[in-house]
Amino acid sequence: MKTTVNRRDWLKRGVLTAAGVVAAPYLSYGAFSSEPLKLDSQGNLPYTPFFKEFLPLNATLPLELAAKLNANENPYGPSSKAIAAVGENAFRGNRYAWTELFDLMDKIALQEGVKQENIMMGPGSSDLLEKTAMVFFQNGGNIVSADPSYMSLIKVAEATGATWKAIPLKSDWSHDLAAMEAAIDAETKLVYICNPNNPTGSMTDHTELVDFCKRVADKVPIFVDEAYLGFLEDSAQKSMISLINEGKNVIIARTFSKIHGMAGLRVGYAVALPETLGIIQKITRGGMGISFPSIYAATASMDDLAFQNKSRKLNKECREYVYKNLDRMGFKYVPSSTSFIIFPIEMDGKEFLEKMTAQKVGVRAFEFFDKNWCRVSMGTMDEMKLFTAALEKVLI
Repeated sequence: MKTTVNRRDWLKRGVLTAAGVVAAPYLSYGAFSSEPLKLDSQGNLPYTPFFKEFLPLNATLPLELAAKLNANENPYGPSSKAIAAVGENAFRGNRYAWTELFDLMDKIALQEGVKQENIMMGPGSSDLLEKTAMVFFQNGGNIVSADPSYMSLIKVAEATGATWKAIPLKSDWSHDLAAMEAAIDAETKLVYICNPNNPTGSMTDHTELVDFCKRVADKVPIFVDEAYLGFLEDSAQKSMISLINEGKNVIIARTFSKIHGMAGLRVGYAVALPETLGIIQKITRGGMGISFPSIYAATASMDDLAFQNKSRKLNKECREYVYKNLDRMGFKYVPSSTSFIIFPIEMDGKEFLEKMTAQKVGVRAFEFFDKNWCRVSMGTMDEMKLFTAALEKVLI
């Protein structure tokens, strides 16, 4: 038996109060506020037979968290330069920022080694994923992606009329590129690859992915979601953006929400062939949703390499701290290339969430392939110490 919960009702019941720190992350998995959340008989979110997310028992009750580690937010941002840019330009909020947006696009294009015509802006990369899904699947078709993976584009594609061909990740948590290619048929409108992958944190081999994109993009467009790539030391060398200059029909999404610490300021961009972006922009305009101050914040943040390097360094230190403590407690985690870690837990996911939130620590819980997993975002070192102490009380 499945039940449904209307998002608007959920919001009215308190998700925007203190309870929002628990419930809000789960709302991001569906694009349409009027589309009900389809829950199973236990009140969880099923995605495929292999993949579901546990929801807290009391998601809408007031709760204060000492460590909010359930939304992959950068705890150190925005950078001081971005904050100053917001303050200096907030008074311009009465104006449309088209000229300034084009300046930011020029700056991004220069950094990525492409032309401005290859850039489409949006209020965060999820917005661009969802817009792409709405345009590509307005007349049906199917989407091929990994299972598990980030659900934003996939859920919107399904809501628009698509079917999802979910290809299980390999035993090493990388994308099964051979199986994904074999799943493509005449009805396939898009292949979606999240790399590094969310919610697993795993990377698919760069050389293999380049080869896949070069071959397959000539048959069907490939959307590569690189939201977490900035946490890698050699991120520029691991991106698929260079394929744009080879004329390959790939769409790459990047965001200022992660390494730049600007999740609440909402700036992201897609890089693709002009004709591919033209298909999307015939129906929707991505840049219209970005505020004047946010454009200046993104521009300033791009220049603040010291902040980006600090975020990367501190994120790595926290990951290694959590690895060390998971090893000590006997948990076999999946090595992460991101700002979060997953590891299996021997407890019902809903019960685990309840007990962790009772310790004032917010995390996520999933079921992959009949095993329960915790996903913990990297916060500050103090927050990670709270997490490991809570984990030891709950599971050890």
